[in-house]
Amino acid sequence: MFTSADRADLRDALIHLATADTRISGVALTGSVSIGQEDDWSDIDLAFGVKGDLSPVIQDFTAFMRDRGAVHWFEVPSGAWIYRVFLMSNTLQVDLAFAPEPDFGARAPSFKLLFGEAHEQPHVKPPPPASLVDWGWLFALHVRSSLARGRSWQALHMLNALRENVIALMCLRHDLPWREGRGVDKLPEALKTALGATLPSSRDSEEIGRAFAEAAKLLIAEAEQATPELAEKLRSPLASIASAV
Repeated sequence: MFTSADRADLRDALIHLATADTRISGVALTGSVSIGQEDDWSDIDLAFGVKGDLSPVIQDFTAFMRDRGAVHWFEVPSGAWIYRVFLMSNTLQVDLAFAPEPDFGARAPSFKLLFGEAHEQPHVKPPPPASLVDWGWLFALHVRSSLARGRSWQALHMLNALRENVIALMCLRHDLPWREGRGVDKLPEALKTALGATLPSSRDSEEIGRAFAEAAKLLIAEAEQATPELAEKLRSPLASIASAV
């Protein structure tokens, strides 16, 4: 298990490496540390602006990380940015983002420039609430069909997906981080209690059906807040779907 000292030592080494590299145009802290919310379980998040080709810079940083104990890594492209996500032998996660120099800048509030120059960038926008509602009713249909086919594991999977969209809608409404459940623990207690009712206690079809009915109610409630016209269209079909299981 990594310690806070392990994390700080590796982060400092990476920043030193970047500031000494003439190919790097800028270095920024991202993630929780950039907004003063780092805790014992936080990972390392750094972003680098790169002059010219990203590939050789990424390769050199990967070699450095391997020498420091990285056991595995994978890549996540996002527009012009490339994120390389590392797993260290001490279980620390390290996310290194590389962007072409003109594209290097804050894409979210969690960006603190340490070195060099950043350029103004459009922030990543959350999905339209109507899109989350649409995915919600689609997953609701699949909960129903999975239960009808006797596929309780698939029904649970679809119910979880439905709940994730409900959570995202709640978080957006309360101006909380909506991705990956990051804001759910800060929701009002009444909403968390209501979400608790959407958790089935077993794979019994009746219990899944009970939890599904609660999730369908919450989807409609959130749709009424975000897209009233769409909620009006969905209210009767969703009630029918939930009552059929």
